Amino acid sequence: MAGTGGGRAVRGGRTRVAAPWVRTRLRAAPGAALALALLVALTACLAAAFPRALDRYEDAGLRRVLDDASARRTTIHLFAPQPGLELPQEEREKALRPAALREGYADVLAAVDEPLVIDREQSSYGVFTTNPTAALDPWLPRPTGLPTRIALVAQNGLGDHSRPVSGRLPRSTGTVTAATPEVEGAVTAETARTLHIKAGSVIHVTAVERAPLAVRITGVVEPREPGGAYWTAQPVVRKPSLVQLPDQGGDADKYWLGALLLPPDAAPVLLGTPARPERYWQLAPDPSAPAAHDVPRLASAIAALESGPGLARVREHVDPLADANTDLDDVLKSFTELRSGIAPLVAVAAFGTGTVAAVALLMASGLAEDRRRAELRLLRARGGSLRGLFGRLLAETAVVAVPAGALGLIAALLAVPHGRAGHAVTAAVAVTVLACFALPVRAALAHRAVSVHGAREDIASVRPSRRRTVAELTLLVLATGAVAALRRKGTGTTDSAGASGDQLVALAPVLVGVIAALVLVRLYPLPLRRLSGPAGRLRGAVAHLSLARAGRTSTSTALPLLALLTALTTAAFGGSVLAGVHDARDHAALLATGAAARVEATHALPASLPDRVRRTPGVREVTPVSVAYRAQTGVGSGTAGETVAVVGVEPGAYGRLAREVGLGGFPEESLRAPRSGPGRTGTSTDTTDDSTGTGAGSGGTALPAIASPAVADLYGTDPVSVLMEDGSHVTVRIAAVRELTPAVSDLDFLVVDRRGLTPRAARPTALLVTGDHVDGGALREAAGTGVDVRLRAESRARYVDSPLQSGAEQIYTAAVAAGAGYALLALLLALVRAAPERAALLARLRTMGLTRAQGRRLLVLESLPQALLAAAGGALTGWAAIRLLSPGIDLTAIALAAHSTPAGTARLRTDTLSLLVPSATVLALATGIAAAQAWWTGRRGSVRELRAGDGR
Repeated sequence: MAGTGGGRAVRGGRTRVAAPWVRTRLRAAPGAALALALLVALTACLAAAFPRALDRYEDAGLRRVLDDASARRTTIHLFAPQPGLELPQEEREKALRPAALREGYADVLAAVDEPLVIDREQSSYGVFTTNPTAALDPWLPRPTGLPTRIALVAQNGLGDHSRPVSGRLPRSTGTVTAATPEVEGAVTAETARTLHIKAGSVIHVTAVERAPLAVRITGVVEPREPGGAYWTAQPVVRKPSLVQLPDQGGDADKYWLGALLLPPDAAPVLLGTPARPERYWQLAPDPSAPAAHDVPRLASAIAALESGPGLARVREHVDPLADANTDLDDVLKSFTELRSGIAPLVAVAAFGTGTVAAVALLMASGLAEDRRRAELRLLRARGGSLRGLFGRLLAETAVVAVPAGALGLIAALLAVPHGRAGHAVTAAVAVTVLACFALPVRAALAHRAVSVHGAREDIASVRPSRRRTVAELTLLVLATGAVAALRRKGTGTTDSAGASGDQLVALAPVLVGVIAALVLVRLYPLPLRRLSGPAGRLRGAVAHLSLARAGRTSTSTALPLLALLTALTTAAFGGSVLAGVHDARDHAALLATGAAARVEATHALPASLPDRVRRTPGVREVTPVSVAYRAQTGVGSGTAGETVAVVGVEPGAYGRLAREVGLGGFPEESLRAPRSGPGRTGTSTDTTDDSTGTGAGSGGTALPAIASPAVADLYGTDPVSVLMEDGSHVTVRIAAVRELTPAVSDLDFLVVDRRGLTPRAARPTALLVTGDHVDGGALREAAGTGVDVRLRAESRARYVDSPLQSGAEQIYTAAVAAGAGYALLALLLALVRAAPERAALLARLRTMGLTRAQGRRLLVLESLPQALLAAAGGALTGWAAIRLLSPGIDLTAIALAAHSTPAGTARLRTDTLSLLVPSATVLALATGIAAAQAWWTGRRGSVRELRAGDGR
């Protein structure tokens, strides 16, 4: 490229090599190169860390699900019946010996497909009796007279998974056959303690066509890992269970079921019993091996082993009648459902922050091109080719961006060591490529035509091109379609891998912000044109000059405004999601307790308990209530009776509590019982003295009641007879309807003044406690035994029981913080770009008599239009995006996980702080930087800014 500093120059007979382009440019602007390197490194680090953080919390959530599920559910059980009676006895016995079972175990392991990994230490195989037989020894416990039943188990590896507590491990002497009269066995410590077995005991079980089989207990063993799959895949192996027969009236019969552990060589003896022995192979999956992104393949591998090609291979090599079953696929399904509810919200955060980061990189390249526009025009005017210009700018940027992107990737890999490296590398490379090509592409597009002087590019004078209009209309169509799809389908549309099935839906909040930014950029010149005329007629030049300066700002400010609005929309949306999650948990915990704490019993509470609870640290007020959960309405009225919860309250205290917690508040007068009239009907099935008394019940005047909507729809305002749990009757008339009430959460209810109930029915059974920072330990100590104490804070903590929830919240918090950071970065880049020009302007105006105070006002007023536009536009856009998208956003999965609560669906709502705080921060930062720049410029001399020939 001619005239751009390449090639050789001849001077004085010697050849001088010109300085390379890249080195010259980096030395000329080291600060800009360093800033670009920091931006690329930070963005690459965040982009590379995101997929690994996603993998980390999803893998932790999968491990938690597998750990919480019992080994009986997660273990894959393969079994085959005893060999057929048509076979010779020797072959039948050989099939049950350890060598044959071990060979079958190897064939079963060979049938397991990846990524299913088997924990061989906890896996087992052996022979188990499927029809436990009755023990013939009368000294074994018989709870209701039925004999104890015994399961005989010959499982491999007993010595490796247990240690003898007394005696020794069982062993076989000689060759054991189906006719062997006696074998040795062992029991676990729990079995020995429950069934009164000790070393040396002999237990007899029924045999077929021979004397009973004697099992001599040689030792009591203690499991080394009681919670491992070896002992819990079949729970009876470790501890006996009390089995209750189906109830046929009266007390149900019960019997104990326990297991005797035989040596593996003794398995053939089970063929001589009527207990139907069965060969089995139990495969325990390794809970630390599976990764969340492999769940679809893992489910396929389980299905293949349960009823597909894997089972076919087992039947081919082990036994044609082999079968398999497991609940592991159901466990994985529960994990997939939870992740399916959380993954779309995380995708929304990822797209939002990624878009803001990309806009910030593009803005940085745009500012660099704007700063070097005169230089690039001169190069083109002196014969530089477009291809050469593109290549030199690409090399110049790549020298800085590639090492910075590599450093960012390395930092992400070190900061988040867990997760797939391929996705992290792809994300870092994408950031680096964008940083490398943004400046060359923008410069090539801007300098396609050779020109010496550029046209005026004021915001107030430049009209949008047709291409820009088409691009904006395309974005408008995409945003409209995404919003419509999100409102119709919601965020819960994910595939089996947990990824979002419609990425356009996840982009909806971002597209709304982008469209709003483009609209505001188009509308921005209108108020400037309207205000420039009136401002010119004001006294003083500061207002008119500031508007003129704002109107003559380069059109490149559209990109900073786009970054600010997109970032503010993403921050508002993300903050509202987090606020909605917290509110959903608070509301669910409040419904579960009714107040800050709840003390409840199935019987009447002691009369002194409310005073003791009031003296507990942190307690402000205690509201006693009586709750009859099994009251019957409509008794004796000829209508179908309904079970409702009747809550007896003191109207004043309970009304204040309901208003304070926001659960169906009501005025005290609407529930106050009448002072005259008999209290309730004189009939009662309870003959105790305290079931009689006076009140305001059904004898003449009905008690006013507050009812749930279902009860109100059933009875209206007619008097309703209610049969209380103590046998008394009370007549109520529904005076008000409330959907919720503090005393009960998920039942139909009637709230009445407890003065209208019998003394027994009115005795408090629950205390609703309000206060700040209630001491749970002190409250339980004051409540004593026999009562249930629940704290709202503890109930709330139980809703966050999965790493999927906590991980998604952390990522969303990081997304909000990153979005805010990039918004501030965009603002700083724009202000730094305009700093030299503003400094020169103030220096020139000071020579004309402009004071320092006027200079500060000028810069602040100049920055206000765009700052106000970004702040107000960001808040309005965030509010509009939330209102538009909230019908399709379901926060239940991330807020409450798999818990079933009466809180219902958790929906997205507008969070005022998330809307106003980022916008106010942008406004304050813009005006603050402008004032600081004016103050700093006033302290410096004006000579440098007034140098002749300065291109600023």
